Amino acid sequence: MQALAPLPQSSSTGNRNTSNAGGEGVAPPSHRAPWHQRVGPIRWLRRWLRQKFFSFVRKAFATDDGKAILASSLAGLLSDRPPLEGADALLSCPSYPELGMAPIGHPSCQDGAIFITGRFRSGSTLLWNLFRNLDGFTSYYEPFNERRWFDPTTRGSRTDATHRNVSDYWAEYDGMEGLGQYYREEWIRRNLLMDPSAWDPGMRRYVELLLEKAPGRPVLQFNRIDFRLGWLRRQFPQARIVHLYRHPRDQWFSALMDVRCFPRDGRVADFAAHDKFYLLSWANDLKYHFPFLAPEAVEHPYQLFYAIWKLSYLFGRRYAHYSISFEDLVSHPDARLPELFAAVDVRHYDLEKLKGVMIKPPLGKWKDYADDGWFRRHETACETALAEFFGNSPAGA
Repeated sequence: MQALAPLPQSSSTGNRNTSNAGGEGVAPPSHRAPWHQRVGPIRWLRRWLRQKFFSFVRKAFATDDGKAILASSLAGLLSDRPPLEGADALLSCPSYPELGMAPIGHPSCQDGAIFITGRFRSGSTLLWNLFRNLDGFTSYYEPFNERRWFDPTTRGSRTDATHRNVSDYWAEYDGMEGLGQYYREEWIRRNLLMDPSAWDPGMRRYVELLLEKAPGRPVLQFNRIDFRLGWLRRQFPQARIVHLYRHPRDQWFSALMDVRCFPRDGRVADFAAHDKFYLLSWANDLKYHFPFLAPEAVEHPYQLFYAIWKLSYLFGRRYAHYSISFEDLVSHPDARLPELFAAVDVRHYDLEKLKGVMIKPPLGKWKDYADDGWFRRHETACETALAEFFGNSPAGA
């Protein structure tokens, strides 16, 4: 992967037009740079001091003493919880029986719950809509979405025209404004990787409330739990997880929305304006776990896209109870729908009705973007980085 200049992060809420009526392209006062960036000598001095400071910090932490300080400061604070032998037994056997105790076991609301996980533009909306058309089910669309489906003042009325046979995303959330007490928009861009020991009681309670309030068997369709599946499975062990994946080339084509918007020889530095599905935001959060996702370290945005796709695929196959490809689902519904429903214990459904909900899109449209050689070259660069990172040296190394 070739190095590029550092990039500005994209905003998950889209690009805002900074022009105003007083002058095209001139930012309004509320969006002007801070004063220390507008005063030339101060800006230069600040930049010089920052460079000297961070140069010193890098050199200090490269020494044995620096590494020892970091290891000592972060020990027990990253992912693993502090070890405590026999903690479960101690928690359930207090020395003073009159003291309050935590409820034992898992809430009954998760019995029969189904979680759907899939990348953006993977066809997960279709899968959500299939469950929405089953009697006795409550199918929630993207619970972490920043449009806050439970809040009529923020969710709007817009639907994606490519989501066929979908008139709204929010009907199941009506009357659930209380979810706002727990919802955090930072869930869509920070801590996207949560291992099984991660601690987020607010997120857990938010999901629990959706399960508890569902008048039918609950189904939650997520596009943001790819790397939180271990945590989700530990928190809700009685639920079933369905993993949907799609051919990465077609998925890339779909994520662009307009194949003309970003060229094959485009630079990552120019991609922010065309980043409609949080690619740069995800890469900038996950790069601390997977350094090869640093945007400045790749040649083309498709490399970021493919690497995250592959990692998501690996996590899905590792933690989900059932995995299925989008292509197989839409091409062979007579075989795959019964198989899927058997995996999540759905016994009563009208297969012909559900097939009527499905509209198979054209497959292989990636060929309109680039040829096989172009895609293969970028994918090989990603696979090489993945093999090296996970300790499987590529052939000839």
